[in-house]
Amino acid sequence: MDRAPKPAEDGERFDDILTRLRALVERLEGGNLSLEDSLHSFEQGMELCKRGAAILDAAEKKVEVLLAGPPGANRTAPLPGADRNQERNQDRNQDRNQDRNDERQGD
Repeated sequence: MDRAPKPAEDGERFDDILTRLRALVERLEGGNLSLEDSLHSFEQGMELCKRGAAILDAAEKKVEVLLAGPPGANRTAPLPGADRNQERNQDRNQDRNQDRNDERQGD
């Protein structure tokens, strides 16, 4: 069921997607949703993530084109601290998953 992300809607901004995604996460973390509503919100969140990732990918490609020197000589490099941010996000996700597992085992 691995679908390609929908292309970003005309004029859809990454910041708007991020704001909507944060609101969905708050609703889900509130714990007051039915199972059906939670699944629907989760599905919406996954779609927003895919669209946001598509916007970021397009921006990255544009930066690569802008930084390109002579044909075949890309001057791209990771942003300073990018590896630390990725590691930090992975650690947060692992911590959240562990917290959820602990909560389930406590029930």
